[in-house]
Amino acid sequence: MGSADSKLNFRKAVIQLTTKTQPVEATDDAFWDQFWADTATSVQDVFALVPAAEIRAVREESPSNLATLCYKAVEKLVQGAESGCHSEKERQIVLNCSRLLTRVLPYIFEDPDWRGFFWSTVPGAGRGGQGEDDDENARPLAESLLLAIADLLFCPDFTVQSHRRSTVDSAEDIHSLDSCEYIWEAGVGFAHSPQPNYIHDMNRMELLKLLLTCFSEAMYLPPAPDSSSVNPWVQFFCSTENRHALPLFTSLLNTVCAYDPVGYGIPYNHLLFSDYREPLVEEAAQVLIVTLDHDSATSASPTVDGTTTGTAMDDADPPGPENLFVNYLHLEPDWTGPCPCPTQDFQFILKGIARLLSNPLLQTYLPNSTKKIQFHQELLVLFWKLCDFNKKFLFFVLKSSDVLDILVPILYFLNDARADQSRVGLMHIGVFILLLLSGERNFGVRLNKPYSMRVPMDIPVFTGTHADLLIVVFHKIITSGHQRLQPLFDCLLTIVVNVSPYLKSLSMVAANKLLHLLEAFSTTWFLFSAAQNHHLVFFLLEVFNNIIQYQFDGNSNLVYAIIRKRSVFHQLANLPTDPPAIHKALQRRRRPPEPLSRAGSQDGASMEGSHPAAPAEPGTLKTSLVATPGIDKLTEKSQVSEDGTLRSLESEPQQSSAEDSPATEEPSQAWREQRRLSSASASGQWSPTSEWVLSWKSKLPLQTIMRLLQVLVPQVEKICIDKGLTDESEILRFLQHGTLVGLLPVPHPILIRKYQANSGTAMWFRTYMWGVIYLRNVDPPVWYDTDVKLFEIQRV
Repeated sequence: MGSADSKLNFRKAVIQLTTKTQPVEATDDAFWDQFWADTATSVQDVFALVPAAEIRAVREESPSNLATLCYKAVEKLVQGAESGCHSEKERQIVLNCSRLLTRVLPYIFEDPDWRGFFWSTVPGAGRGGQGEDDDENARPLAESLLLAIADLLFCPDFTVQSHRRSTVDSAEDIHSLDSCEYIWEAGVGFAHSPQPNYIHDMNRMELLKLLLTCFSEAMYLPPAPDSSSVNPWVQFFCSTENRHALPLFTSLLNTVCAYDPVGYGIPYNHLLFSDYREPLVEEAAQVLIVTLDHDSATSASPTVDGTTTGTAMDDADPPGPENLFVNYLHLEPDWTGPCPCPTQDFQFILKGIARLLSNPLLQTYLPNSTKKIQFHQELLVLFWKLCDFNKKFLFFVLKSSDVLDILVPILYFLNDARADQSRVGLMHIGVFILLLLSGERNFGVRLNKPYSMRVPMDIPVFTGTHADLLIVVFHKIITSGHQRLQPLFDCLLTIVVNVSPYLKSLSMVAANKLLHLLEAFSTTWFLFSAAQNHHLVFFLLEVFNNIIQYQFDGNSNLVYAIIRKRSVFHQLANLPTDPPAIHKALQRRRRPPEPLSRAGSQDGASMEGSHPAAPAEPGTLKTSLVATPGIDKLTEKSQVSEDGTLRSLESEPQQSSAEDSPATEEPSQAWREQRRLSSASASGQWSPTSEWVLSWKSKLPLQTIMRLLQVLVPQVEKICIDKGLTDESEILRFLQHGTLVGLLPVPHPILIRKYQANSGTAMWFRTYMWGVIYLRNVDPPVWYDTDVKLFEIQRV
């Protein structure tokens, strides 16, 4: 902490600045140096000693002084970068200026009149004694600041280790230095792991916090429907103007993926040693995801398979310079060293992210003996970006059962957050990632691996596969999550539909859960109470049809569950469509709307050591999110051909399937409107008609199941009568050896709904990501109580 004297001097300077009504000359070094030259203040001190009200007062009443303060602070950073910060004094000045700018920038961004300030050149300010180098003078302040930060992040003895052999060697010239030799951590494109250095980590962290603050201008713009607005700070920093773009990208990525919070596995070691690496890793993860905030749906960036990586794009196309960080995400750039082996790089990244995501699940016999990281949401965004931008990485993830090391933590987070209103964003990103993965056949195949990890989760105990785990967790979210998760039901069931043709053997627990969902979703009051509720029944029927047609052998548990609950299918086939029956069904819905009835879900005991999912503590802060597009916009239908290849159906007349209902035949605008109104349908704004019910009832895909029941029910009943059976095992044995070959309708083609990038989700990711960053940066509270526009801050 800074000494009392230096704090006092710093505070005096702040008071002088706020009380001076006349502009202070930029050349008055005696005045300006008080802010950075003689002080040793921590970033927390700066936030305490420069109150928000005073920054706003200077902005309104003496704007030229605020402008000069920013200009002079940037000038000091530029000088530090030029000189290479060799003395302790120079380093202190750089850190002080960095902290001051981190404090002031949000107040510049919140005022629309000031937003252009950093992108203008400051005429005549402080140039008197600088020599007239017109070229440099013409650089906007923002560019000078960003380039100085980039240089300072590779400054020997300040943020990286010096390569000098002895003190006799001349200082390394920061301009001729090849920063690719100074990458912060071994991993992608770099084999050498430098000695950990606490001071360097702290200095990097301060500079990254300033960088993130520069990028945060995005928080002060309302969400735009087209989402194409480019963040000028990110755009410049990730362009070819930044000569450190590649080493910085790899430094950030490697710092995150190489981090091991458990260290050498010594219990309680995090209580003995403050882990100075974690704050740097968090900051690196946040900077990384912000630089990758790039709308892949509308962008002119290279294709996801990396074919155009590093090449110039069509002259007509680019909206601005390409984002090098997005290019590097393909992990096939022209590295300075030998070309990396993508497989090794992919393995390093996947293992690192899986290790960190699994960290909160680590259970030891000693309570609190392992460190629990808090930045899993940033990691999920990073994993999403990797899979969405780099299809080779996605295929690598799915090539082995390593994908399950990502799946299990995601299911853990989804289950844990299901009752917590402040974690709706986490629920969405987890589901989006699973939707993206489920579009690939390999994901479904991998789910057949037995689940043996015993992560304590508040779900019924079962013996089975990862597919069973996924279904049991989804059932728990749907039946005992809070109201605001209802928009996710379509997504959850789409994931189950996508994997269903590949599931070799569901456990009895999972089979019962699926039938319980069908039972709950096919009650007449649920079907008639909102315009799109019937879609959920279509999805579930599609799941059953896929398993019966493609995985009948091995799924006797599901077949048995279908036979036991056959009345549900008969009720659907005989759904009433006359107005009095519809009216009567809706009358039953007088009770307060529960998400879903849990009766009949037969929950057994939860797993040992688990805690029930808890709601948010009252008063918890959360940030609002923009609405996510409906499942029809989120996904594109493809048909699986005989040879396993996918053929898009989007341009062809649709086949009958889950979404084929009047809802999708109306113009999509009207459909969205109907969706919006349907949430208020209980109050009578939307009401079902006989025509509407008939239009989709006739399309319910019940033929396969009805045929199965027609063939098997008499046989099962006969066994029961003949043997006086009440025991399931005999029936299951019979079903295991039964066959329906030649008795079922011709198998339908498999339909997969693959996630497709669109500007709606790009905007959702932007608001979610910045909301997470806003809430996670509390010490110091960089954006707290500033006028952000991208989202609202709410209390639970």
